[in-house]
Amino acid sequence: MGILLTEEAAAATGGGFLMIGYIVFIFAALYFIMIRPQKKEQKRLAAMLAELSVGDAVLTNSGFYGTVIDITDDTVIIEFGNNKNCRIPMQKSAIAQVEKPDAE
Repeated sequence: MGILLTEEAAAATGGGFLMIGYIVFIFAALYFIMIRPQKKEQKRLAAMLAELSVGDAVLTNSGFYGTVIDITDDTVIIEFGNNKNCRIPMQKSAIAQVEKPDAE
């Protein structure tokens, strides 16, 4: 009877370590699949907005193309289209892509 109890106890603790191993593996996989790429994308967007300068061509999240006219702390003024009177202030976070003008 004593031998049976120790074998069952050993099997139960071995299964517990295996379960903890599975949980650690799942959390590690979630980190590398979901959290790490999101952080890299946030860093890329922050670097892109930090390098934003007057005269850059931008694409907004709403799909409009424009040119940066003025930059303040958290807002930019963007000129849209051929009409030079169409200038709209918006947040920097509304910019999806930045294209630097070609240096000739």
